[in-house]
Amino acid sequence: MRNYPIDSAEAMARIVALALLADGALDHSEVAALEKHELRENLGLPAETLERVIHEFCNDLMQTARAPNIGQIELDLQLVDHLLDDIQSPELQKKALTAIVDIVNADGSLNSGEAILISQAMSRWGLELQRVTHIEVREAKHLSPLVPAPAQVAEA
Repeated sequence: MRNYPIDSAEAMARIVALALLADGALDHSEVAALEKHELRENLGLPAETLERVIHEFCNDLMQTARAPNIGQIELDLQLVDHLLDDIQSPELQKKALTAIVDIVNADGSLNSGEAILISQAMSRWGLELQRVTHIEVREAKHLSPLVPAPAQVAEA
């Protein structure tokens, strides 16, 4: 795996690449989320840097990651921690976690690899999800259990 300077544009771009590949494959809706949420601009990533680092990350993964199925990769938790450690600025960590959440939510489903990435980032960086996302967290409403209506007898 390549080494990038701490808190560099390349380190941040690799976190974006990690989020894009957390479910094991590159998904069109997740790539589209980069533009939809203006993530590249919000993270200060030049387009050419992001594209280059994504290609480098894919090449590095081909050499180091497990591939249980053709066309899919499986990320190692130690590798994820190592990559997360490249972002040490608390402000950049908040921006990175926001980007991760926006990317993995793009396809409308959260698989285990994506959930693990979010959990690892929150734990490693000491962040709470509601502090960095646009998601409004509300208290759950308590509903009474469904009680079937009494059967009505038809008169003959």
